[in-house]
Amino acid sequence: MKTLRLILGDQLNYKHSWYRNDDPDIYYFIAEMRQETDYVVHHIQKVIAFFEAMREFSEWLTSRKKHVIYYQLQDKKNQQDLSKNIKHLIEKYGFIKFEYQLPDEYRLDQQLNNLCADLKIDFEAYDTEHFLTKRNELAEFFNGKKNLLMESFYRNMRRKHKILINGNKTPEGGKWNYDQSNRRKWKNNFEIPHQCQFRRSVTATFNRIVKSGIKTLGDVDPKHFPWPSNRKDSLKMLRHFCKYLLPHFGDYQDAMDPNEAYLFHSRLSFSLNSKILSPLEVIETAIDQWKLNKKTIHISQVEGFIRQILGWREYMRGIYWREMPNYSKQNKLQNFNSLPPFYWNADTDMNCLHQTIKNSLQHAYAHHIQRLMITGNFALLTQTNPDQVEAWYLGIYIDAIQWVEMPNTRGMSQYADGGLVATKPYISSGAYINKMSNYCGDCRYKVKERTGEDACPFNSLYWNFLAEKKAHFKGNPRMGMIYSLLDKMSRDELKALKKKANQFIHNLRHE
Repeated sequence: MKTLRLILGDQLNYKHSWYRNDDPDIYYFIAEMRQETDYVVHHIQKVIAFFEAMREFSEWLTSRKKHVIYYQLQDKKNQQDLSKNIKHLIEKYGFIKFEYQLPDEYRLDQQLNNLCADLKIDFEAYDTEHFLTKRNELAEFFNGKKNLLMESFYRNMRRKHKILINGNKTPEGGKWNYDQSNRRKWKNNFEIPHQCQFRRSVTATFNRIVKSGIKTLGDVDPKHFPWPSNRKDSLKMLRHFCKYLLPHFGDYQDAMDPNEAYLFHSRLSFSLNSKILSPLEVIETAIDQWKLNKKTIHISQVEGFIRQILGWREYMRGIYWREMPNYSKQNKLQNFNSLPPFYWNADTDMNCLHQTIKNSLQHAYAHHIQRLMITGNFALLTQTNPDQVEAWYLGIYIDAIQWVEMPNTRGMSQYADGGLVATKPYISSGAYINKMSNYCGDCRYKVKERTGEDACPFNSLYWNFLAEKKAHFKGNPRMGMIYSLLDKMSRDELKALKKKANQFIHNLRHE
């Protein structure tokens, strides 16, 4: 049966059961499309990474004697729209069946559902064979429960997949979660091993993107591209991380330093989110390394890493499919300010924001605390429209795909879902940033001052936010202590803080 199979740019699973079939009547279709490059402004490294990975995957399929139809961006036959391309190919080649793997973005899921409803031929959808959960598994797990606590889901996943579990179903090491051990500040007291860097030339792909007129953001050296784009390089990066960086990952996963772009982080998220690597093989590789080196790798290091993948990553996907499409419209705190212009160029005197955004523009990367407690914290405190925050996060990071970025941004970071994901807003004054980073010492603002000319803006913004949003958090048990401090604050002090914060927000609007 002459069949057309679609492979999306984030479905590059080399281990998928599809490819065990040598049927000569099966054709695989992969396409670079303006539909995908233009729905937000993406980082140039992100566009390059996906195009390079798609091209290498198509070459791998061809090497295995598969029929591949690959559309580059500038091909005249490329109609830049998924539905139009599929319909044209079916008509041109006379396919009598269309098959695809379930997409992980709601917009693509809807597009393919609508396409298939119009087709005059048979069609069939398959699982991507990547995640450790099904789309609706989280919704089923929390059915009838009041709270969607990630920790409950994470423990269930540990038990179900027998990961870091003793035979009697108790956690390895005696604790489920070592998060309290994962909060050390980086003090530059020993040498960080080098990251796995590839420095390949991607000049041809870069030139095609520029010639096509795609609007992008960020920087790139096309002669020295640092990201993996195939399974061989992704596995090399995984092994490198487990051998050299995992021993201190947990300790410093929340730390921030202006001179260390990556610290001990794995940089595997692009390979995972494009499905080049599977979460299970990443988890098993890390556990194997820990088992071989228990004297030098404490369980808190490996548990902290696994929690990000087995717990948080699968949890975010489950939240996304449980709540879409309404989730994309959530703005419970009614924040409508514009994202400041310096998010696009790092031109700000606040050193934490300058360093984090500069790093993101240079590397298409920031780790989870930089995203949550620097750029996300500031956006929330300045009461920025979550639509704009989400579009920025979706564009700037190499690993950003809507299923993972939306619930992390709209839920965890911006509290726009009213507490569905986070039990309290993740906000802080300058004190937390100073505690977990090395940004404040070189900042022109003084982290311990609240209202003076050189006071850290995070301080007045923090108390102003709490005062303005008090009605939203009335009765929240996790906010009781901080609101008791606010209530004890003198009227004059609060007035001065609110004046300072609102002047600052006003100036942001007129930059």
